[in-house]
Amino acid sequence: MNIEKLLDMQEKLDQHIEEEHGLQNADLIEKKILALLVEVGELANETRSFKFWSKKSPSSKEVILEEFVDGIHFILSLGLEIGIQQFDLGETNYANEDVTKQFLEVFKSANHFAEERSVEHFQQLFRHYVYLGELLGFSHEEVFDAYVKKNEVNYNRQKEGY
Repeated sequence: MNIEKLLDMQEKLDQHIEEEHGLQNADLIEKKILALLVEVGELANETRSFKFWSKKSPSSKEVILEEFVDGIHFILSLGLEIGIQQFDLGETNYANEDVTKQFLEVFKSANHFAEERSVEHFQQLFRHYVYLGELLGFSHEEVFDAYVKKNEVNYNRQKEGY
């Protein structure tokens, strides 16, 4: 996955949104953290991995991938907030193979990042999230391609007054 390319695309989208809404000097990090947590919750809802009481099937892979990529947008944006310009994804193959437990790891990592906005906590959050995507069956290439598509959708939404 070309993280530098994704960061560059996200930086341009963030700048566009901030200019469009007059937020160039606003501190948006807490809003972005909350937005990420909401997106991760929406992703969990689409996978239905925790809904032991329900017989309904998960949403389609395409819907789940789009929700997953929404989280990538906010994680990248948070990285940019703390000055991340590049980093190596490294290994993401953690021992955990339970999707529900991995969702909890992502929430925990997001909370650690909220408490201490460090490069280390950002990298941990990103890696845990990418591993969640792997557990959901997404290749890095699928994630990258879906990000590029959703980035374009996000630009169009801004043009349409979203």
